[in-house]
Amino acid sequence: MPALEQAEPRAEQRAEPRAAGERGAATGRPVMLATLDVPFDPDAVAFALDSAVELGQRLVVANFVERPPLPLSAMLGYEDLPASPELERSLAEPARLASSLGVQVTRLRVRSLHPVPAMLEVVAEQDAGLLVFGPDRRRMSRLRYWRAARAIRSSVTTLTWLAD
Repeated sequence: MPALEQAEPRAEQRAEPRAAGERGAATGRPVMLATLDVPFDPDAVAFALDSAVELGQRLVVANFVERPPLPLSAMLGYEDLPASPELERSLAEPARLASSLGVQVTRLRVRSLHPVPAMLEVVAEQDAGLLVFGPDRRRMSRLRYWRAARAIRSSVTTLTWLAD
């Protein structure tokens, strides 16, 4: 009678959890923290960082900016305005904290005429396991947030956390 090989025990049968390096960092799906050119809500940052650390996955910090093309500015090389110091600090802080906790970080800045559809496209391209949509609601209009949240709810098939 041939010997049956024992498969790796299921998670509930394992005596000890896998080490942090074994948690599928190469094969897992990243956590995406996204905003629409406004600073992040602190609760969103905390949730995204906790999730990335707990899952052992990469954190993608993404800012989606609406920038109409200006022909003369583009010709002179000034088509992109720098972010305000407050916004830059808000975008850099989650990346710095995640790096200090040993999480791989990718920062994205996506300029588009239509930033919400661009965000949905990037979420699909990155194959995010969790989308944390966390703009500071005090910094953007209710209508703009509501439209973005509605588009996310109707289009994104991944787990989603909204700053409601």
